[in-house]
Parts: sequence; structure tokens; C-alpha cells
Amino acid sequence: MDQNKKLELSKFAVQIRMNIVEQLKTFGVGHIGGCLSIADTIAVLYGDVMKYDPQNPGWADRDKLVMSKGHAGPAVYAALALKGFFPAEMLHTLNQGGTHLPSHCDRNKTPGIDMTTGSLGQGSSLAIGMALGDKLKGRDSRTFLICGDGEINEGQFWEAVMFAGAKKINNLVIMVDNNKKQLDGTTEEVLNIGDICEKLKAFGLDARRIDGNNIEELYNSLKETGTNGKPTALVLDTVKGKGIVEVENTYANHSMTVTKETGDKWIAELQAEYDRLG
Repeated sequence: MDQNKKLELSKFAVQIRMNIVEQLKTFGVGHIGGCLSIADTIAVLYGDVMKYDPQNPGWADRDKLVMSKGHAGPAVYAALALKGFFPAEMLHTLNQGGTHLPSHCDRNKTPGIDMTTGSLGQGSSLAIGMALGDKLKGRDSRTFLICGDGEINEGQFWEAVMFAGAKKINNLVIMVDNNKKQLDGTTEEVLNIGDICEKLKAFGLDARRIDGNNIEELYNSLKETGTNGKPTALVLDTVKGKGIVEVENTYANHSMTVTKETGDKWIAELQAEYDRLG
């Protein structure tokens, strides 16, 4: 990976994290842990890998993103604002009356959101349908699906994966945010699902495990997808709350109160990291 590209994407990831905090401090509370853990993934997707047009969000041949863990919508909104899909000022309306930025993704409200999600497990079926539709229409586009590791306790995910593997939907890329926590505790405590990567391989996917907070690993892995006739699955080993030490070190960080003072402190820390990158 070119080092200039690595720096560019690393800085973009920090900007996404700043925009996540900006949204949540305005509203006062939110799903910060799972938003921060996927910021690097979002940065690589919107910073280089995906093809899209902010001036034409509904472009039929675009790549699509389905954020199945819809409560991480603020991470996507952060990137969309930075890429010009809508004015940055809109970030201050998160989850408020009349907003176009609800707490969970809604394609009817937010420019650049490709699918409405939030009921965990359902995004997998929707993404696979979108990818298959593009494939049948001969489009040169891919669908990227982000699921949570707690979310894949849902049986619907595995039914969808079985279909994707059987039908060899190779324009589909599934990413499991394996941050090892969910609402009520760790994934091991709540419902241990074992080796996710081996399970996905057994369903006929080209599955591999990578460091989901490593820009270079993400970039290289996402550039190599869909080359062997199978759907791709990336199990992203991540840290819930990644990028803000205080959030990383908070056990119950699925959703947290974010006051203006706390938010400003975290943004200052992220700005320092951005400046350090040069």
C-alpha cells in the first residue's frame, strides 16, 4: 500500500471519529462504541474502495453499503458529510425532530444511505438481494455489508449467508465487526458463537480474519475481494470504542452519555492525533 494513501485514509478515519463525537455530543447520548470500532473500515470504503457520486446518490452503478447494525449509522453519516453528500451542519440534528439523520439508517431520509436497517439480522438478506440484483443486471458494482458480532446471533444472518455461498454471489463483501461486545456484555458471555471465520468458510464464503483497526490490512483485503468466484467475508478484529482511550476502557460502552464537555475533550484528543499524523 502506498504510504501517502495510508496517511490519507488514517487521517480520514480520525475525521470520521471526530464527526461521530460531534453528533453524539449534540444529542447527548448514543451508540459510540460500535461506531468508533468501524471508523477505520468506513474510512477505507469511502476513502478509496467504493465507487459513488455524492451529487447523484442514487446512481444505479454505484457500490452500495448496508450498515446492518443500523445503530452505527452515525459512523456512516460522519463519512457522508465529509464526502459532500450533505452539509456538515446536518450532523448537529442527529435523532432530533424532523431530522434527516435518525439514530438508525434510513434510506428515505439520508442522502447516501443505500438501505434502511436497524432490526438486527435483516440487513444481511437485504444486502444479498441488492448484490444479486446488480449481478443479474450485469452491473459492475459491489455491495458491502457490515454486521455486528452480537448481531450474528440472529438466525437470519446464517440463512442469508447460506444462500450467498450457494449462489456464489461474488460481488458481495460481508464484514463482521468482531469487537467482542454487545448490548448486555461480551459476546462470549451472552452467546458464544465460536470461530466465526471457520463457520463462514463452511457456508462457502472466502473468509479471512484481519485486524479491523489496521488501515493497511483493511485496504489490502478489500482490494482483493471477489476474485475467486465466491462471496467474501472479512472478520474484523476490532476494539469497541477504538480511537478514544476513555471509551475503549469503559466496559459498558455500547451506548454512553456524551456531554458537551466530554465530547469537546474527546474531539481535542482526536484533533491532536490528526495533527500528529501530519
